[in-house]
Amino acid sequence: MHKLKIILLLIAITTLNSCNSNTPKTDNDWVYLFNGKDLNGWVTKINHHEVGDNYANTFRVVDGAIQVNYNEYSEFGERFGHLYYEKPFSSYHLKFEYRFTDQWMKDAPRGTYRNSGVMIHSQNPNSILKDQNWPISVEYQILAEREENESRPTGNMCSPGTEVFFKGEMDPKHCIPSSSKTYKWNQWLSGEVIVYRDSLITHIVENNKVLEYTKPQIGGKVVKGYDKRIKIDGKPLKEGFIALQAEGQGIEFREIKIKNLN
Repeated sequence: MHKLKIILLLIAITTLNSCNSNTPKTDNDWVYLFNGKDLNGWVTKINHHEVGDNYANTFRVVDGAIQVNYNEYSEFGERFGHLYYEKPFSSYHLKFEYRFTDQWMKDAPRGTYRNSGVMIHSQNPNSILKDQNWPISVEYQILAEREENESRPTGNMCSPGTEVFFKGEMDPKHCIPSSSKTYKWNQWLSGEVIVYRDSLITHIVENNKVLEYTKPQIGGKVVKGYDKRIKIDGKPLKEGFIALQAEGQGIEFREIKIKNLN
């Protein structure tokens, strides 16, 4: 009987450890989306490739960070890519840290130099067609200084296949600049997004609120090759997937965590 109790106890401990290894790390109400070791829980979609095809190991984990890396590319070939967390969110506070690397694909569009982003309220990666260039989503755009003393704020808003209201009116621009200062390309910075369904979205850089807008919805242009059944212009975006961007510029992400505000 005593041996049986010991065996049952060992089974319970083993089961608990197994569950813990597959459960995202938590910090009070914060849940870490990235475990710092591998891409477990994340899904890749790269333009001209099927969902799940991490072409040329574009997204990889290096020294505890998710890295966008083009070492195995011979050419960029418009392979705009995104790495999606496996489930959608609606109202939440997202935090992350990032820095650019010195890697840039010269055949990528000029505007992608020291340019990346974090997509929010994105369509499901499984609904993105093979040759669709961008996900229908809202982007927390990440920029850095290209030339010394250049003004180039980060934490901007871009709207592939979407539209938002800014200062009470629908803004026709694809990107809305933030009030952030310009940062050097190789320093770690903190970014945050606070999302309340389809009402209010706030961008934060280094603990400073830099942009606020409302009423995200499907609409606008930029996205090509999409399923017409998905792009229903005027439809409010009340939830969606979070994704890290790869558009020809090397970048690293770490400390990615989220707090549910529901």
